[in-house]
Amino acid sequence: MITVHCLSSGSSGNSYAVDDGESVLLLEAGIPARRIATGYLKLLPRVSGCLITHEHGDHAKGAAKLSGRGIDLYMTAGTQTALGEFKYPYRIHTVKAQEQFSLGSWIVLPFDTEHDAAEPVGFLLASSFTHEKLLFATDTYYIKYRFSGVNVFMVECNYSLSILQQNLQAGRIPENQRSRLLHSHFSLEHVIDFFKLTDLSAAQKIYLLHASDRNSDQKLFKDTVQRVTGVPTKVL
Repeated sequence: MITVHCLSSGSSGNSYAVDDGESVLLLEAGIPARRIATGYLKLLPRVSGCLITHEHGDHAKGAAKLSGRGIDLYMTAGTQTALGEFKYPYRIHTVKAQEQFSLGSWIVLPFDTEHDAAEPVGFLLASSFTHEKLLFATDTYYIKYRFSGVNVFMVECNYSLSILQQNLQAGRIPENQRSRLLHSHFSLEHVIDFFKLTDLSAAQKIYLLHASDRNSDQKLFKDTVQRVTGVPTKVL
């Protein structure tokens, strides 16, 4: 079975690794490259590359130095342009939504997402080694695609509409922050709607990502999603 590793998840930085027993893919580089290298030290010999969803610092601030450590990076042209020039351009590979490619033992299919970034994407990963599928979708307020046969879900669950509204009324967050969240991140309510429309017949595990420090309740999120889907759920 695909194994999921996490060094950091949230607005302070995001870094994940997925391992099918043959090849490892890094997902995001939102923490310092040194921390990524040391945190995944035992996995590094089998790392085939790092997938970057978009240019925001909590997802890509370690990307440039990670490429300097010999890790190839995969991102859209819009993300690459937004990040600027790289010292090791031969380590940067441009991907396009709806155009799949092979990376180690994985088949990677990027798909467009909805976020306040240049050209954000999510990734559907299929392992040719375990014959399993993993969906990775973060920093998006809507997923327009329908997926089937997915075994492992890694999906953002950033905030709850009710908690967000309570914090707004209490003056703990400003209106502009609320507005941005509504148009850039996946809420608990969005996640539930997404899973209700998704084929879960092959689902083995759901990982909830990028929970807000102020506007989330991790126990509520885990319990609610697990109850609605019937799939073992964990908040990273």
